[in-house]
Amino acid sequence: MLIDSHCHLDFPELASDEPGVLARARAAGVAGMLTIGTRLDQFDRVRAIAERHDNVWCSVGVHPHEAKEEGQRAPDRLVEAARHAKVIGIGETGLDFYYEHSPREEQATSFRAHIAAARETSLPLIVHTRDADAETGDFLEEEYRKGAFTGLIHCFSSGPEVARRALALGMYISISGIVTFKAAEALRATVRDIPLERLLVETDAPYLAPVPKRGKTNEPAFVAHTAAKVAELKGVGIAELEAATTDNFFRLFGKAERQKCA
Repeated sequence: MLIDSHCHLDFPELASDEPGVLARARAAGVAGMLTIGTRLDQFDRVRAIAERHDNVWCSVGVHPHEAKEEGQRAPDRLVEAARHAKVIGIGETGLDFYYEHSPREEQATSFRAHIAAARETSLPLIVHTRDADAETGDFLEEEYRKGAFTGLIHCFSSGPEVARRALALGMYISISGIVTFKAAEALRATVRDIPLERLLVETDAPYLAPVPKRGKTNEPAFVAHTAAKVAELKGVGIAELEAATTDNFFRLFGKAERQKCA
């Protein structure tokens, strides 16, 4: 079975056909998924989706795009929300210097609050980084020296140095459909070198549909195409890749109940 480790089931493109999205995922061999919080004022909707389905979990967090309006200066609200049984991760959070929808300073402050929440709850940190690779690595290393935490770089599209720094902290790397894109040869080279025991797969649905679904609304079922490409890059069979990434998911997200995917 496969696990889609990062999707947005509350976004309108998927929420309008929630039963269909989950049925197609199941038919494609996707036994579970993690739907991601991006705003606290919309978290109730994210959590409700997870509550409706045994094989769906959620995270709580504020995307760096939203840091100007909702950025957290303390971990308290995140920690409180994380008490819910279906909340298994903190984020997504991080730094996005490509769009800069929020000032860098506010992104950084919120990022630190999320790391503090991850440390306090012992839940994995879900990190978004775009055009901020060096800064993200510096933040993670600096904060790790204050106290250990675990987590992953989601939708990994960076170079080998970011992977090296994250892996050195015990973090995981989650691969999206970008790895199937024609122009992503540098990413494919990096994926070949990431240890199989640290890899997860994701869709980031409704965005970034993999080849051969490029241009369509992405959904959890399509993670099978990403998994097939990662298996090819790692030189392993698809069954081995599925087993490894699923094991990795439940090892990292230890609060998730694996039997719910049976």
